[in-house]
Amino acid sequence: MATDSDNVLVGVTGGVYHGATDATLPTDAITAIDADLTEVGYISEDGVTQSIDADNESIKAWQNGDTVRTVQTSHEVTYQFKMIESNDESQSIFYGADVTGGTIEITGDQMPLKSYVFEMLDGDQAIRIVVPKGRVTDRGEVVWKNDEPIGYEVTINCLPDSSGVKSYIYQDTSS
Repeated sequence: MATDSDNVLVGVTGGVYHGATDATLPTDAITAIDADLTEVGYISEDGVTQSIDADNESIKAWQNGDTVRTVQTSHEVTYQFKMIESNDESQSIFYGADVTGGTIEITGDQMPLKSYVFEMLDGDQAIRIVVPKGRVTDRGEVVWKNDEPIGYEVTINCLPDSSGVKSYIYQDTSS
């Protein structure tokens, strides 16, 4: 395969959207986002990070201790990002509760299931990641200081949809 610099993509800009798990989700990289999904606002310069983690267990034979099989014992797909706008959307994702009249009530309730969409754009190239069912499973520290924006860092753990898919990655290949 020959090298082609047109295939070097950079996540120059984009957006993060969220909504209910029954929201109308995109099925390609370029169709307009449905009004069921709401953009969360500015994301830190670190962008969005995808992690795929699988644990495997080796089954060893008595003879020579050879590994004769490996069995996957867990699999996780996560997306991490830091919201730097202090708005109702970012705070509701971070705290897992609606913001009502400027008030946030922090409880020990489990974080809600939501759908997420991550858009990355590089000129006329588009990549869109759709998470039909995700839950915030990790939150970073919120720091209030005079030389950086207040940030709300979260990790979204993707759960399988009815087809067993944890996230869909759509790429615009038309250009």
